[in-house]
Amino acid sequence: RGSVRAQVTDVIDGDTIEVRLPDDGEEDVRYIGIDTPETVKPDTPVQCGGPKAHAVNERLVGGRTVTLRFDEEDRDAYDRLLAYVYLPGAGTGGGPLFVNAELVRRGLARTLTIEPNDSFAALFDRLAARAGAAGRGLWGRCP
Repeated sequence: RGSVRAQVTDVIDGDTIEVRLPDDGEEDVRYIGIDTPETVKPDTPVQCGGPKAHAVNERLVGGRTVTLRFDEEDRDAYDRLLAYVYLPGAGTGGGPLFVNAELVRRGLARTLTIEPNDSFAALFDRLAARAGAAGRGLWGRCP
């Protein structure tokens, strides 16, 4: 599927950002394949680990230009754009940092596979298992 570069204008929580697209359109983007604890969902208390996931997501992508890559479905039930988010030049060896995977690796997100958007489900499952075994993030302090 395609990809597009976008400017992050707001970090809503650990797994959702707002971006400005090249055509100047604004979109909410929900990270595919992961789920972080809630911090801003109406009628839902702030969940354990949510503020940390939000803060790390903010440090990683806040105000930066990211590359959005898409899977089979473009939007979720809330009309948010669904994407894998990459931060150019921030990964190992100067390659792109795969933000969805990085949040799982750090133990700040659980996996959330919703077919048919499952291209990286196996990777996310492996990273989550390693984070759990190491007691990182959510796995070390949240019930």
